[in-house]
Amino acid sequence: MRWIFLIILTSFIANNLHAQCATYKITSRGDTLNCTDVNGNKRGKWKIHVDPLRGNSGYEEEGMYADNRKEGVWRRYNLMGDLIAIQNYKWGNLDGISQYFVVAGLEREESWKAMNPLNPYDTFLVEDIDDENKYVEVILPNDGKSLKHGRWTWYRPGSTGIVKTELWSLNKLVVPKENEEKKVTDTTAPTKKVIKPKEVEKYDKKNNNKKSIKVRDGRTG
Repeated sequence: MRWIFLIILTSFIANNLHAQCATYKITSRGDTLNCTDVNGNKRGKWKIHVDPLRGNSGYEEEGMYADNRKEGVWRRYNLMGDLIAIQNYKWGNLDGISQYFVVAGLEREESWKAMNPLNPYDTFLVEDIDDENKYVEVILPNDGKSLKHGRWTWYRPGSTGIVKTELWSLNKLVVPKENEEKKVTDTTAPTKKVIKPKEVEKYDKKNNNKKSIKVRDGRTG
């Protein structure tokens, strides 16, 4: 009796989902894919195939759509079936950690911050560069794109070696204090050593403690 109830419930859910889709696909296991509602919005689980084009290798990716925007975890595979990317989305934009792979293993790890497309401006609380225990409020115009935010790491595939790392804060590259070059600005002109003839040095030494000598130059008055 329990199995009959589950079958009926599953059938009801599937039929209800189909009713909400203007177009969709059914897999061999009976799953609904690539649902587009009457307004043309993508929703639910999707699987997308992209053919090779102009030297770019094709790929397949799968994940969820909500209100015509990618949401949550998306996985991308090459046409041989190898995993080449795991990306996280929010509001249709990259958000959080994205990982990229080659056959030998993890090659690159990125960190992103999504902006809400419904807001012309977005407000963020970010760590103060000069004080890790302090946060500052930053307001940025929303251009509809994700911001580089957090640590980016490039790996040596097939090993635990790290090639390089970068730290980003709302699309600005953060330079660690220990790597900053000290810039010294000298507003004074360099001092030049004046070389005097021996006769002048002897005269200066002889008259150093004497009062100024008034010299007659031939002028009258």
